[in-house]
Amino acid sequence: MSAADELIERIRGRLLHTPQAAEDTATLVPDWMPEGGFGAPPRDAAVLIALVRRGEDLTVLYTERSPDLRSHSGQVAFPGGKIDPGDTGPGAAALREANEEVALDPADARLLGYMPAYFTGSNYLITPVVAEVVPRRDFVPNPGEVKTVFEVPLPLLMREESFGTFRIRRKEQEHTTWQIEHGGLVIWGITANLTRLFYERVLKYEVSA
Repeated sequence: MSAADELIERIRGRLLHTPQAAEDTATLVPDWMPEGGFGAPPRDAAVLIALVRRGEDLTVLYTERSPDLRSHSGQVAFPGGKIDPGDTGPGAAALREANEEVALDPADARLLGYMPAYFTGSNYLITPVVAEVVPRRDFVPNPGEVKTVFEVPLPLLMREESFGTFRIRRKEQEHTTWQIEHGGLVIWGITANLTRLFYERVLKYEVSA
């Protein structure tokens, strides 16, 4: 077994084998609370943390969202979106969205597991889905949703010093998120927070491995 194979297996062993059940997410607190709270239950969503394998090298796939989108335009994000009624679960939803956004072929992906759910101040309950991806063709951004596609080397995300902080002001409230800089782009907000959670649960143990 190669070093990359062994790393993938260690990562898989630190993930949840199934998505969290509803009773386990019912007490989650959002990353920020809008004024007046929420008027409806959270909407279920999924994102794909794709560990892209190119030989012995591993990267993580990110997208830069189109500036024309109404929500989170221009921000860096993982492929993902709302879980549709036709999806069989978060894994299917994440792979479908990745196919729609960047032409990632679901046949090129092997699901490894799930991260704990993440509750956002925009009232989404996000399940991060982790998969190993061995692409047989280039990723192609859907121009209606994605401006660019890029990959961050996995070793960069294994280092504590790769994470800084980013301040956001919403009306009179100030919030702090994690921040990662790579290739002239800044990953912040939900995506950086999810990346940090992936580091805390999975990647930080690899520093001395």
